[in-house]
Amino acid sequence: MITEAQFLNEIQILIANAIREDVGDGDHSSLACIPATAQGKAKLLVKDNGIIAGVDFAKMIFEYVDSNLKVETFIEDGAAVKYGDIVFHVEGSSQSILKAERLVLNSMQRMSAIATKTNSYVQLLEGTGTKILDTRKTTPSFRVAEKWAVKIGGGENHRFALYDMVMLKDNHIDFAGGIALAIDKTKEYLATQKKDLKIIVEARDIDEVKEILVAKGVFRILLDNFDYDMTREAVALIGNECLTESSGNINEDTIRQYAECGVNYISSGALTHSVYNMDLSLKAI
Repeated sequence: MITEAQFLNEIQILIANAIREDVGDGDHSSLACIPATAQGKAKLLVKDNGIIAGVDFAKMIFEYVDSNLKVETFIEDGAAVKYGDIVFHVEGSSQSILKAERLVLNSMQRMSAIATKTNSYVQLLEGTGTKILDTRKTTPSFRVAEKWAVKIGGGENHRFALYDMVMLKDNHIDFAGGIALAIDKTKEYLATQKKDLKIIVEARDIDEVKEILVAKGVFRILLDNFDYDMTREAVALIGNECLTESSGNINEDTIRQYAECGVNYISSGALTHSVYNMDLSLKAI
């Protein structure tokens, strides 16, 4: 997983690029009609129900745009919210508030939707011991915020990117000439490069699970598109040799049954690629 320093660096890169994209050489709408000395105050209004996420991220955006902006927080990240709730007030330069407005809303609306969906999956898994994971199926250049939202919703992060964990999927295995070769080459590469990265290997059937176990040295086996019976068989076969993860076409109707098969993790791309933004607005007061 990425370090705290890497996470913060990604956040700063995201904010800087997003403001560059949105503001360009100036917010001419505000510059045209609002004096530079004008002071204002706005509230973040919830117009939906769910789990709020992105409050701390919004503070970082305001800080980046104008360090003199003051934020008074009433509801923290991860809290359940309902229509009419006020999450925070922001006060200071009216031009600065308007410059930050769209990035704050775009980010919080999507992050809150992800946190809400993640939390619904966490509730479905309650009592099973199975944890929900996200994937790399994220919005380009917005991954760090989306994965942050998964954590806020009670889920856990899979690898952040291609560089912080080795994940040998079907194409890697086929291009490498099979599971044993793929794993052996990976171990040799990591040793040569002096990299301490965990190895996850995808299995498409029980025979591939057996091959992975023979190869040894794998942190987690991903059971891809296994049915319930195959999943139970694989979990029994793997035992305590390594961790297990189910993935592939798992939804709200099936997630509990897969968890009850005994897997340690269930990963779902739907947490980040199939959500509808929470309705939020930033209103002058």
